[in-house]
Amino acid sequence: MRDFTSEKAKQFTESVIREMSRVAAKHKAINLAQGFPDFPAPDELKEAAAKAVFADHNQYAITWGAKPLRDAISAKIKRDYQVEYDPEGQITVCCGATEGMIAALLATVNSGDEVIIFEPFYENYGADVVLCGAVPKYIKLQAPDYSFDYDQLKAAFSGKTKAIIINTPNNPTGKVFTRAELEFIAGLCQQFDALAITDEIYEHITFDGTEHIPMWTLPGMAERTIAVNSVSKTYSVTGWRIGFVTASYELTQSIRKVHDFLTVGAAAPLQTAVVDAFKFEPDYYRELSEFYQERRDFLIKALEDVGFACIKPAGAYYIMADITSFGYEDDIQFAYFLAREIGVAVVPGSTFYRDETPDGKTFIRFCFCKQLETLQAAALRLAKLKEFKKN
Repeated sequence: MRDFTSEKAKQFTESVIREMSRVAAKHKAINLAQGFPDFPAPDELKEAAAKAVFADHNQYAITWGAKPLRDAISAKIKRDYQVEYDPEGQITVCCGATEGMIAALLATVNSGDEVIIFEPFYENYGADVVLCGAVPKYIKLQAPDYSFDYDQLKAAFSGKTKAIIINTPNNPTGKVFTRAELEFIAGLCQQFDALAITDEIYEHITFDGTEHIPMWTLPGMAERTIAVNSVSKTYSVTGWRIGFVTASYELTQSIRKVHDFLTVGAAAPLQTAVVDAFKFEPDYYRELSEFYQERRDFLIKALEDVGFACIKPAGAYYIMADITSFGYEDDIQFAYFLAREIGVAVVPGSTFYRDETPDGKTFIRFCFCKQLETLQAAALRLAKLKEFKKN
């Protein structure tokens, strides 16, 4: 029988992050791998969802998003960033940021185009570019501050560059790109007539006074930035799959066409429900950052106490931890050891790098979007590592 697998599908594997959740379940390990909260979503959202179902919001919404939701997204963006996006022509509601990213790329990238991706990267980006028939080009973020070489980035741009993907706050590193870094990238986008596609799903999770700066607020970038976002992380509803994409009128027309044929539309009752989320007062977002900063600080201390060298994230809810002191040369083996013998599941650092890049082999990623009780239980299990180090 002939090989029916496409050449595109052969270029990437299934999600290692979601695989580690299955490993966690198998070994009854505490799941600090996949980035989903283990605590309830806000009561207001759950009540709004129930009301929406009983009010019979159960059929298709408008393909590019229910109007009340697009209006609410527009109002929140104006409140937070003093920028107006037209809900009729510049906002598209998608099935999560995952669909938003692939819709944005399919709508703008042609076969043979080049797309620049910062490495380490969230695993979907490379696969998405490949699925578009485009060529990913990687620029390394250098630990521990995950800065990049300006000259190297400039050299990566050419007439073939269609777009650069920027995830800030960043998964997996927790890096929040500075204004100077974003301005440099913006200058290259304008010089080489390229798009910036930004993943801003962690926009409200920043620490120690760090500021999230959207690329589309910088001079000259409003018309050449596609911003991908979601309610998943901000409102602790990762399973609702409600994302949204903002862009210029012209780009939005293309994105909406692709979105329509990818998924038709996101879940109608949940679109109705999250309208209430976008009306939350600013205190909600301040308290969200404080909530996660407490968990970040607790987990870093617990990890350092048992011998990990941690990189302190400025945003998002992940910690990259160096495993060098434990004598392992393979992050995947160490991750399986942690799940099987210690009872804590993590993501191997190499997941966020290309196969030929060795940098991730000395890191694993912990997530801290959990109840304090969950992190405390994980810390007790991780304390057993002290004995393994002695042996």
